[in-house]
Parts: sequence; structure tokens; C-alpha cells
Amino acid sequence: MRAQQIQVVAMRSAEHPRRTRFPRRAARGANIVLLGVLCIASNAMATGTQATALVPGIREAYLTPAYWIARLHHPDAALLDRAAIARQNARLTRLDPTMHDLRTLPAQLPRAQVAEWITTLSTPPVVPMFDASGAPVAPSMLDAIVANRALDTIPEVQPIRYGLVVRRAALRGFPSAARMFSTPGDTDIDRFQESALFPGTPVAIIHQSRDRQWLFIVSLRYAAWVAREAIAEGSRQQVFDYVDRAPARWITGARVRTVFTPEAPSVSEIDVDMGVRLPLATGAADVVNGQNAYTAWPVLLPVRADDGSLRFAAALIPKIASTSATPLPLTRRNVLRQAFRFLGERYGWGHDYGSRDCSGFVSEVYRSMGVQLPRNTGDQARSPALARLHPATAAERQAALRSLRVGDLVYLPGHVMLVIGRIGQEPYVIHDIHRGNVRDANGALRPLHLNAVSVTPLTPLRFDDGTRFVDRVTDIVRIRAAP
Repeated sequence: MRAQQIQVVAMRSAEHPRRTRFPRRAARGANIVLLGVLCIASNAMATGTQATALVPGIREAYLTPAYWIARLHHPDAALLDRAAIARQNARLTRLDPTMHDLRTLPAQLPRAQVAEWITTLSTPPVVPMFDASGAPVAPSMLDAIVANRALDTIPEVQPIRYGLVVRRAALRGFPSAARMFSTPGDTDIDRFQESALFPGTPVAIIHQSRDRQWLFIVSLRYAAWVAREAIAEGSRQQVFDYVDRAPARWITGARVRTVFTPEAPSVSEIDVDMGVRLPLATGAADVVNGQNAYTAWPVLLPVRADDGSLRFAAALIPKIASTSATPLPLTRRNVLRQAFRFLGERYGWGHDYGSRDCSGFVSEVYRSMGVQLPRNTGDQARSPALARLHPATAAERQAALRSLRVGDLVYLPGHVMLVIGRIGQEPYVIHDIHRGNVRDANGALRPLHLNAVSVTPLTPLRFDDGTRFVDRVTDIVRIRAAP
């Protein structure tokens, strides 16, 4: 079975859980291509909407949240209040095996648990890999990367250390920054790229690489390798005191950057993505890092001392930047506004390119309203803690699609789309998608390089001549109180 799985590694779905377990991640790459085959019918939508030259069924007005908000009844009605969201998040952490409650971890872990976490993620590739130039990667290089896991150095009992992320940091499937690709020339999908962590994220440190440059960490939603220089190590109390510190500012823009400050390079121009919570630097002086702070929010950021230990420093976020004292209310208006903040952002597999992929996109949108989701599409679609429909037949799928509401998450194998409304009977979605095709006036397929957060109609999308997107819908998740 393992050998058969290995044979299809290059075909693994774009977002299936976990991202670099080569024998288990079958069909990932080809499903990306397959998902991207947007065979959109070139006829006008039911309302007679004129199709654009780029994406049929789209007009310029559709690319603004205001258009879709105006079509809503009661756009500001709360879908869940803060107490209900807190209960839902607690339920997710308690019931979903892909989530990790760091506060309940024991002081130390047995060797078997540490090794299982690492080997489940970092399974050696047994299919050819290629570098960015398209050249085959030498087996000796892959062997060295695999050996850098240092499994033989895991003690029988491993004490847990803690830390905070100091900058946007890539989560890797192996302790290496080397970019690896399963298809020569296809350099958008780095097979070692898993996800990313944002500044201020708490992590449990359970192992280090042989070269001591990489740490294997456990975060709320993922366990993977991260560069040591991106983590500042502190005591458990230091870490969680920072996480719990109030008051705070929530990042509600797609990305916010701290102001440039030569006086404190460690907190200068730090990128902070949507949904991150940063505690305010209460008691900070009127002048912070050489700048009067009355036009900015002084926030407290973790910084890494020369010895790797955790320190804290004040930084400034301009008040004009999109932030909030609390998570945004969970309303359909806010779902649409937050989703459209990413419109046009380039697709980034595993949060690569400083951006995000389809499951990262919907996660950040909902996290800005305080709602946590698992990291990958397969985990989101199957989570035992989320309210979902699982249509098994064509009739059930059609009924489920007729019941779609704004904010619903529609899952196919390896992809997720967020519903933004209807025009006539046609559902429209916003999603972060890699590539695709469209039918021209003669019915032939032509490349449609979306490769970005895009708005499209749903039902005309096709994988190929015989299979529509709607035929592959597996689950629909609605963010509401689960039964």
C-alpha cells in the first residue's frame, strides 16, 4: 500500500492534510492542475450578465464587496456572538485531532510521540524531485536533508520548551530551506512548504535538527519544522502571559506592517497578517523608538536576543492601518469585506510568496472575526467540531447547493471556495486558486491563469468535459453553532 501511495505523490491534492508526507499525500499536484481547470461556459449568466473577456460571468462591479453586501437582507445580523465563538473554538480544540492545545501539553513527551509527529510529516520522498532550475535533485542531497531530522538524537523523554514567533516564518516539511518540486519548471508548488506562522504565535518546541538550525514545533494548528532564528525561546509562563495580555489590537487588514524604525531594527517593518492579535504596549512612553506615538498604536512584539532567548519590545502600527480592539463581529457584511481584502493577491501554496492558499485564505478571513479553523482543506471539511453538510448523491449535492448562504465554505477534494451570493440562480464564490482554463467562443479550452484570489460563478466551473466542480463537492461548512 505504501509503495502504491508513493507512486502517486506528484498527484496529491492541493490542500489535503498534512502537506509533505510524501507516501500519504497522493494526487496533490495533479489535483491542483485539475482543480484549476475552470471550464467555464461562455454563455451569459441567467440574468443576461455580459461575460468579460477574462472570466465569463464576471462584470467589474462584481469585484467589490459593496455589490454583494447591497444584495443582502440584514447584513449586520450576528451569525455567532463572541461567547458562542469562544465555545465553538473550544469545541474545535477539544474534538479535532488536527488541533493542538498547547496549554494542556505535559511537561515532557515520550520519544515515541516526538518521533511519530516528525516521521508522519517528514516522510522521505521516493519519487524524483527537481530544483528551481528544473534539474534533478541528487539523491545524496535528499539523503542529507532526511538525515538532518536527527531522529537518533531524540531522548527517551523529551522536555517541552516554549517560544514565540518573531516574524512571519515558513513551516517546512523537512529541516531545510531548499525548494523542491515534483515537476520540472513548475516552481509554484514547493513540496517542502507546509504553511506559515505569524508574529506572536506561541509554539511548543519538541526537537531540533542535526545542524541545530531548525526546530520541530507544535502550534495550535500544525506541527512542522521552522527556522530557529524565527523563534524566541522563553518560559511557558512568559509565552502564555504574552498571549493572554490585554488590551490588544487585532489585525483586520490583509496585512499590516509596523513602522520603520532604525532605533529598533528587530521590530521595524514587521509584516503582520489578518487575524493576528497583538497586545498593546501599555505604559509605553509618549515617544516610541524615536516617534511620537499619538498617531499609532504601540504594540508589544516578541524579539529574539542574541542567545535566542525571548525579549519584548514596543513597535508602532499606524492608526490608519486596519486594526480593531476586538475581533470583528461575525456578520455576513464582515465576511464579505474581509474576503475581498485579499482579492487579486497571488496564490501562495502553503503560505508561500508571503501570501496564502485556498484554505489559508478562508482561515484568515474567519480568524479576523475570532473563528478558528483547521489548517488544510481536508481537515476543515471533515472536522468533527464544525457544522457541515456531507452530500453523498447528486440529488443531495443539488439540494445543498440550492441552500447555500453567504459565508458558506464549499469543499472539493483539495479546494475550498467561499460563497459570496447569487445572481439569479447562480451562486458566486471567492476563492484562492492556482490555475485553470476557460472555453473560448468555439468551445475549445484555453489557459486561464487565475493564480490569485478570484471571483467566479460556481456551477459553470468544470474539471474537464465530463466533470463539473459541483459533481465533486464533498462538504459544505457553515460557521454556526455545531449541534
